[in-house]
Amino acid sequence: MERLQRMLKFSCGFIAVVLVVTMLSGTSAMASEGSDGDYVVGDGDSLMISVWGEKELSGTVTVRPDGKITLPAIGDVIASGFTPTKLSEDLAEKLAKVVNKPIVTVTVNTVTNNKIYVFGGGVPSGVAVLPSRTTLLQFLIRYGNFKGIDLGNAYLLRNGKKMDVDFHSLLVKGDVAKDVPLKPEDMIYIPDNEAYKIYVMGAVANPKYVFYRDGLRILDAIIETGGFTKFAKENDVLIVRKEGTSTTEISAKVKDLMKEGDMTQNVHLKPGDFVIVKESIF
Repeated sequence: MERLQRMLKFSCGFIAVVLVVTMLSGTSAMASEGSDGDYVVGDGDSLMISVWGEKELSGTVTVRPDGKITLPAIGDVIASGFTPTKLSEDLAEKLAKVVNKPIVTVTVNTVTNNKIYVFGGGVPSGVAVLPSRTTLLQFLIRYGNFKGIDLGNAYLLRNGKKMDVDFHSLLVKGDVAKDVPLKPEDMIYIPDNEAYKIYVMGAVANPKYVFYRDGLRILDAIIETGGFTKFAKENDVLIVRKEGTSTTEISAKVKDLMKEGDMTQNVHLKPGDFVIVKESIF
């Protein structure tokens, strides 16, 4: 009877250990898992290696630039390129030479392998390091101002292939069903939209283009380009508008607008307009 009780205690203990290991393995995968696969360990990542019942073989390690980690008893092991689950299996196989039936869990503590690349004329190009489980929408919200970008031609590149992602539905319509989890080495292309530029030139402090937005008026555009210079003919501002094959010229007396409050002179602008502030010789 006593022997049976010992066997039952051992069986219950073993089942509990298996359950804990299974849950920990699931947690490590979920820590950086997307909807289409587990996180892949990379250089610089911090990993917690747990070998049940073997404290001297357990501990925190960092993946070196050569993609390897070093563990007691087995030495250097390649970690980069493995998912946490696969790495656990590989370590268990290697440790089996020195430990009887080892149970190994790999948990990702910190991620430095989660780099993505952003490029295109609509945003500053660069490299971003993301926390695990970051989606495209979360990244775009963090990244900054996206006015004037061409959402229709933006795309996500993964392993050299374009992903089926509708940036317009995601950002403008708020259709979160179009959201996708990002993966290390993803590339996001975000071009600018030439059609949404308004060019302000002539006697303003900082001639340049500004991006169209709903409700943009001529005074807004002049303010955004630094205001008039001292030589500006403030009542002789010309808006050149191309619509199809025709060109329309609209005059605006901005001085009357500012001095006398004549709001009829605060013309609504349209994408592609040219605002020309004429200059006085004297």
